[in-house]
Amino acid sequence: MSKTDASAPDRVLADAPTTVASSRLLWLLGPALVAGVAYLDPGNVASNMTAGARYGYLLVWVVVAGNVMAWLIQYLSAKLGIVTGASLPEILGVRMKRPTARRLYWIQAELVAMATDLAEIIGGAVALNLLFNLPLIWGGVITGTISMVVLMVHSRRGPRIFERVIIALMLIITVGFTAGVFFAHPEAGGVLAGMVPRFEGSNSVLLAASILGATIMPHAIYAHSSLTRDRFPEWQGIVATRRLLWATKWDVTIAMAIAGTVNLAILLLAASALQGVDGTDTLQGAYVALRDTLGPAIATTFAIGLLASGLASTSVGAYAGAEIMHGLLQVRIPLLLRRLVTLIPALFILGVGFDPTQALVLSQVVLSFGIPFALIPLVWLTAQRGLLGTFTNRWFTTAAGVVCALALVALNVVLLVLVFTGA
Repeated sequence: MSKTDASAPDRVLADAPTTVASSRLLWLLGPALVAGVAYLDPGNVASNMTAGARYGYLLVWVVVAGNVMAWLIQYLSAKLGIVTGASLPEILGVRMKRPTARRLYWIQAELVAMATDLAEIIGGAVALNLLFNLPLIWGGVITGTISMVVLMVHSRRGPRIFERVIIALMLIITVGFTAGVFFAHPEAGGVLAGMVPRFEGSNSVLLAASILGATIMPHAIYAHSSLTRDRFPEWQGIVATRRLLWATKWDVTIAMAIAGTVNLAILLLAASALQGVDGTDTLQGAYVALRDTLGPAIATTFAIGLLASGLASTSVGAYAGAEIMHGLLQVRIPLLLRRLVTLIPALFILGVGFDPTQALVLSQVVLSFGIPFALIPLVWLTAQRGLLGTFTNRWFTTAAGVVCALALVALNVVLLVLVFTGA
């Protein structure tokens, strides 16, 4: 890099710790927005739509709490990648000395990645069915094929162009999923009441776990550290790490604000327009109900958002899965080959006629079980002074991370008890 090029980033954040002095801060934004797409995948739509249609505003607090926890978790992941220059899977792969432990850890992480991919392919297939009346199996094939094209952008053009493609899809997702709420007129009193933590039966606990599994995505935790590792190596020695971390806080804040707003809008839309309407426990039924109550324009906008969600999130999910395998097993296979292999379970589910919405919700529950395996090591590693030096977590940051981990693990234990006791 020339001296002229090197001086530009320095000017970008010259006064970064105290003020956003330049629009050139935008140069450093992107990784969190890409990782944030994981919080807007079709699983989120299914979980939040089902929660709103069945329980109204009851689980608003779960969406809000999940998004607050997600901010901290994604920032810690980004910080780990920036400070160490390595991803979370890479660090774990080095620290796990026993090959058996490393492989077992990879298996659970791979199952989580497969559950993620299942939700995303199914979401894209359902969207194409709603928009063009395509059979679900062909919708899944088309969604997978387009995602391969997006991944080719990453392989051939690099992370910056890949970011732009994903961010463009995120804009479509945001419009598609929030447009309806402006016409549904949610009740302010109901929203406020929904901020009080409570459940109503075991099914609401199941949906809460599903929402958290969709909100705090294990593969997003793994991926964010990889994205920052790949995005900022050329900034080494140019921009102080502390200033880069400051910019990352803005990146994560913007991404989580978008994700939280969209997820809340989905739940509020279902609670205000679909509660008590028959058939809204499926994405197809929700589409029909939106068309009948708010008009075909809103329903079509929703379906377009669902399609963009499937395309963007499945591309990011495939990237995350490849990074997990490489970091833990030191095996790297081409992204496109991995994309082909991971398509098989989703296409099988679509081919046998399993209810797609139920598959989406259950996939999010699987994701919620994978959260502790990603979150606990993340909090522990970012608290290690020998690894992060002066950028080690402060005590209250580590305490907040521990509280998040304990809360998520406790909810999953309760869910397991409910499932195995038949409650």
